[in-house]
Amino acid sequence: MEKYEIQDMSGKIAKSFLTNPLTSFLGIFLLVMGYISMNIISREEDPQIAISGGSIMVVMAGSSAKEVQKIIIDPLQRKLREVGGIEHIYSTAMDNVGMVNVTYYIGENREDSNLKLYDKVMQHMDKMPKAVQTPIIKPFDIDIDIPIVTVAFYPKSGNIIDEVQLSNMVKKLQNEVNAIDNVSKTTLKGDHKRQYNIHLDSNKLQAYNLSIGQVITALKAITVSSPDINGRVSNGSLVVFGIKNAIDDIDDVNNVIVAEYMSSPIYLKDVAKVVDGMDSQKLNDAKIYVKQTRDEKLSEEKHQVTLSISKLPGTNSVNVAQDVTKMLEFKRDFLEKNGIGYIITRDYGKRANEAVDELMHHLVITIGIIAVMLAFVLGWRESLIVTLTVPAILAITLFVAYLTGQTMNRITLFAFLLSLGLLVDSAIIVIENIHRHLHGDNPPPMDELVVQATDEIGPPTNVASIAIILTMVPMGFVGGMMGSFMTPIPANVPVAIIASVFVAYIFTPYLSYKLLKKPDHHNHKKSDAKGDTNGK
Repeated sequence: MEKYEIQDMSGKIAKSFLTNPLTSFLGIFLLVMGYISMNIISREEDPQIAISGGSIMVVMAGSSAKEVQKIIIDPLQRKLREVGGIEHIYSTAMDNVGMVNVTYYIGENREDSNLKLYDKVMQHMDKMPKAVQTPIIKPFDIDIDIPIVTVAFYPKSGNIIDEVQLSNMVKKLQNEVNAIDNVSKTTLKGDHKRQYNIHLDSNKLQAYNLSIGQVITALKAITVSSPDINGRVSNGSLVVFGIKNAIDDIDDVNNVIVAEYMSSPIYLKDVAKVVDGMDSQKLNDAKIYVKQTRDEKLSEEKHQVTLSISKLPGTNSVNVAQDVTKMLEFKRDFLEKNGIGYIITRDYGKRANEAVDELMHHLVITIGIIAVMLAFVLGWRESLIVTLTVPAILAITLFVAYLTGQTMNRITLFAFLLSLGLLVDSAIIVIENIHRHLHGDNPPPMDELVVQATDEIGPPTNVASIAIILTMVPMGFVGGMMGSFMTPIPANVPVAIIASVFVAYIFTPYLSYKLLKKPDHHNHKKSDAKGDTNGK
């Protein structure tokens, strides 16, 4: 029998790794790297989309909306058109102030774009009238503006704690949450601060011939205190005459002199009612319904303060959420002591973890179904070989995804599920051809057989794999939000297909050489001969 001459790359690869002692170590290394990558890669529920922009607020006191549009908005818009990466510019002109909002193209680098925006606006300030104040530039980024954890704090039943005290306690926790690694920013919703609320009586103001502006001017005079400096003394020091804080309680506010009427002082208490309370004009109150006891179905409405926590872009939302949860557990005694309860109303990290775990579970089920089907068609040994190649393919794909800075999310795993049927194609083709040669007449030695079987299917397998990859490549050129959202598919499916081809050429022949056995053709021939004799 003539020795088979290798013609394709597939056969050369199979022969190189067939008896190489490092092949098994290579397989173990790939599985270990894949496992490590799966555990350290950042997990998110959805892929990251680089959507960013900025807002510019310019104030010019005493100007009308028309003047703001002509003097501020129009020149600023023309100047911003010089900034690369800006997709849309929106503007609003109002009396005394103008607002310009810009959005960048999806995928633009946020830091670079914000820097260019700031530079361009400040370069234009010399063209503005002197009455224009320094503009306020506020960039925004969806990666750090959307919270991954929200916690609602509320006063427990039987504990006397008002909204101001609750807000002060939550602010102390906010400072500690900000110190957690990879936390970008925290915000409070429904918080209140203590203040004296002054309710003016319009009838009394009219009786004293006072305006609201006069009262406001008098109150502003006591909100900022400045020391009285007498001058230098003989030893060169300064003598500063000061008084203690002028406002200690409601009586101090009531006794503020707002004006004089017929040479007599008019006190604030004469024209208004002062209440020691909170910033009631802040209308972002939040309520929560909590059960009074575990057994009771009735719920009690309580005031709440919501703490929202965002993470840095590219970091693991699962780890950040778990760190926040651990910190809250550590502070549970402190909260209980002050009569404060809390409920985690949003845990993005938990949801991301559950989504990844669920898809991984379905991935395992799919692999099991493929293994059972192959066991009935080819045999349990052949099925086992194909099944063992799938983890190696996924390990390579996960490792490449980690190196390229991708995250583990629903779309990434959907790409794996989408390509799973394609991943085993190459291995099935190789193992099927090996199986055919094994059960043929006069099969060559096992090492030659697996190399020949792999080499024969090399060209069509390569062409088919390239064709599949080419169908995925155009998806990578889709622009806009949909393109960014679906990026994991064209980024991971081609990598998985290429990995499946090399795994089929390296590990499928190697495992076939180790696990498969030739059938006993000698016994079959004897049985056939006996059958022919009996037939005669």
